[in-house]
Amino acid sequence: MLKSARRSKQSKSKDPEGRMPLGEHLRELRNRLMKAVLAIVVVTIVAAFYQKQIFDFLLRPLLDSVGCPDGAKLTASGRPCAIIKTDTLLSPFTIALKVALMSGVLVATPVWLYQLWAFVAPGLHSHERKYAYAFVAVGAPLFVGGAWVAYAIIPQTAEIMLGFSPVNVQNQIELDAYLDLVTRMVIVFGVAFELPLFLVGLNMAGVFPGKRMLGWWRGMVIGLTGFAAIATPGGDPLSMLLLAGPLCVLYFIAVGISLANDARRRRGDPDAGLDDDEASDLDLTPEGVGDIEPVSASGALPEQATTEQDRRMNGYDDIT
Repeated sequence: MLKSARRSKQSKSKDPEGRMPLGEHLRELRNRLMKAVLAIVVVTIVAAFYQKQIFDFLLRPLLDSVGCPDGAKLTASGRPCAIIKTDTLLSPFTIALKVALMSGVLVATPVWLYQLWAFVAPGLHSHERKYAYAFVAVGAPLFVGGAWVAYAIIPQTAEIMLGFSPVNVQNQIELDAYLDLVTRMVIVFGVAFELPLFLVGLNMAGVFPGKRMLGWWRGMVIGLTGFAAIATPGGDPLSMLLLAGPLCVLYFIAVGISLANDARRRRGDPDAGLDDDEASDLDLTPEGVGDIEPVSASGALPEQATTEQDRRMNGYDDIT
């Protein structure tokens, strides 16, 4: 009984390097997924009770900019306005479920990201874990910043897009389509703000040096401006600059971090000043403490040996 109990305890004890049989890996993955899904479900249920407040938060930028006051066709500033509508009887219910689920996934992000990290972390080295912590700590605020920019440009985008409608036409925007647009903008802008993190990661992996990234600045500024023009639904200069400006600033910050990282590597590399086709100096000093004895002539080649004793010390005799 005691032996079986000890064996069970030993089998349950985890390996410090995270090694375990395939069955244990699958069992741990199942448990991690169940915890992540449970967190999303709990937050979704809580968000369902506050779905009206979430609707007000998502619709406020649109209604404040192009909302129709008391059924009018123009806003207070004389621009064409719009009203929010639904198509079917079940649309409000299905949209409320979609908003609650979307809120559950977003709010529970720290939980399911931690579960993913806890599953992957045992297979990483200590320095890899340190870099991963830093990347997660920086990547989350960057994504939130991109989402905030997407939320902030909705009023300007709505005013410009509805400015093309005739005066006598009443604009009706489907609630489901509007929420899909907001979701796409948040995801696209949030991922776009991860660009500097991606560049710094490539530099730390040794793929691109910072000097080469700096040489791309003209093409990157043009490319980021073009991306901003495509990503913003309105395509107006103000919305485009609100996205392209921060992206260009983040790009140059990433280049500065990469240049500093390259300088740090050169300080710790004794061969940093050598060309690619230049060999480094070899240190042929024997290891040891104290005075270094000179190498005797017994280390000479057989044809360079002068005495019979030298030949035999080198493992050669007269026959060989």
